[in-house]
Amino acid sequence: MKKYIYILSVFLLFSCYNQERNCKDFKTGKFTSETTVEGKKFTSTFERNDSIQIENYNNVIDTFTVRWINDCEYILENVKPKNREEEKAIHVKILNTKDLKYNFEYSFVGDAKKQFGSVTKVD
Repeated sequence: MKKYIYILSVFLLFSCYNQERNCKDFKTGKFTSETTVEGKKFTSTFERNDSIQIENYNNVIDTFTVRWINDCEYILENVKPKNREEEKAIHVKILNTKDLKYNFEYSFVGDAKKQFGSVTKVD
């Protein structure tokens, strides 16, 4: 009987655990982003207001519209895509937040393959 009580207690403890998600804190500001794709790390900086994101990656600046689905999910669309790949919208979901950082998953809209990264607010 003690074994079942222990298992139930552990289950209840972990089922009540919620990760922090203060996504509203990250709708605007200046940020750095890190993602890893196929073992290679990519870093960029960007500035975002509620509806526009301007990103600098390897001294190439791109502008994206930002459409918030809810407080923790948004869609990015390149304002001036240069090729077919850049025409695809990107769905971003903030998974958790802590202090000035959040972890996220992203994919092209309609694509099941998810990539992951982290963002740090710098202002």
